[in-house]
Amino acid sequence: MWNFECDWYSPKSLLSIPTHYDLPGDRFIPNRSLMDLDQAQSLLTNRTKKIHNKQFNDVYRKKVDEKLSLDSEGNPFKMLVFRGSPKSSRKSIRHIDEIREGEARALQNSCNPYMLRKLPKGESRILDAPNIRNDYYTNLLDWGKNNILAVALGSEMYLWNSQNSNVLKLFTVTNNNYPASVAWSDDTRYIAIGFMHSNLQLWDPETSKLVRNLEGHDQRVATTAWNSHILTSGSHDKSIINHDVRARNVISRVKAHTAEVCGLKWSSRGNILASGGNENVIYLWDSSKMSSSNFLNCFKDHSAAVKALAWCPYDSDVLASGGGTHDRCIKLWNVQKGTCIRSIDTKAQVCGLEWNRHHKEILSGHGFSTSADQNQLSLWRYPSMTKIGGLDRHTSRVLHVSQSPDGLTVVSAGADETLRFWDVFGPPVTQNSHTSDLNSLLSLKISPIR
Repeated sequence: MWNFECDWYSPKSLLSIPTHYDLPGDRFIPNRSLMDLDQAQSLLTNRTKKIHNKQFNDVYRKKVDEKLSLDSEGNPFKMLVFRGSPKSSRKSIRHIDEIREGEARALQNSCNPYMLRKLPKGESRILDAPNIRNDYYTNLLDWGKNNILAVALGSEMYLWNSQNSNVLKLFTVTNNNYPASVAWSDDTRYIAIGFMHSNLQLWDPETSKLVRNLEGHDQRVATTAWNSHILTSGSHDKSIINHDVRARNVISRVKAHTAEVCGLKWSSRGNILASGGNENVIYLWDSSKMSSSNFLNCFKDHSAAVKALAWCPYDSDVLASGGGTHDRCIKLWNVQKGTCIRSIDTKAQVCGLEWNRHHKEILSGHGFSTSADQNQLSLWRYPSMTKIGGLDRHTSRVLHVSQSPDGLTVVSAGADETLRFWDVFGPPVTQNSHTSDLNSLLSLKISPIR
């Protein structure tokens, strides 16, 4: 029986007694001077007759041959191994590789932003909002790109600067002509304000002066939305009007809804308008064809008024909508296919929706509920729409939600006459996050060549 000796610094010898050499051989290219070629030739050409023991049958001999000729993984056993551990120990080394890979996967999973992110324990700031109207169909809150929050409190219009906390009262109205909708223009040069008595006005926030009155509606204007220089308004008179604020004229007027228009939202590319009505219907409009009153699509799956509308920032074909008290559902629509791709029963009236631009999540504000989770802000993971958690510090229903220009903070306006600020969307996740933790394992994921 040959006695194989293991040496990490020289090739394995075929002799019973290892021969010591001054120069070690290469682990890939054999050195013939380190071999006994005569003995190797003899072993390879020796065809001595096999002696069979009659006490052992063919099955036993086959198993013995497999054990002697195959390694632990069932591969043919190689006689010449110039460097490395014996074949019998290869399995344990691969097992170490598997352990290291498992550790790397576990660390990567621990770096998952969903696992690291947590809902805040409470609001970061609370402001009083006395006399804010408890009306589901109005839209009285908007956070402009200039970091100024516009909010209507009863008959008064206020601007709150989130950087220095300065407060400016823009105006006060009389004769119960309350503001019913508020919207900053994209360039923050104007604030569009719709009123209970069908007025629609443009205000300059820098000079606190009225710029223009826009006509066309004959009942309250409860929703407005900007698309560059186009201001779109929806009214209780069931009509939608597109105003060109540069030319003081009406571009188009459509009337497809059979009840009040209570929600409007332009897509990020400005090519599609979504409108929600009190008759539980959503219409989609092509910006270039609104003059013909021909809509792109019509969704009728909600069973209550649709006020909350929000376009997905990472998939331009996805629109989120929320239904009122008798519906309580958040629905996701593929606007190109015209199909509902997800519907979640939230158990509460959906008053507002805001997408998280930094993580794949959507936040919903809720009012009246059939469960204990009323007056809550709920965070949902997209696209599974599994609930991450809820914030329930409001003591009355959440009426409006809006987010800061950096997309990190959300403000909610409640019927409890408070504005509450939540750092709920968290910091952006970068590709370099947690690299220091992973670097220690990158070289260990796979053992080096042996």
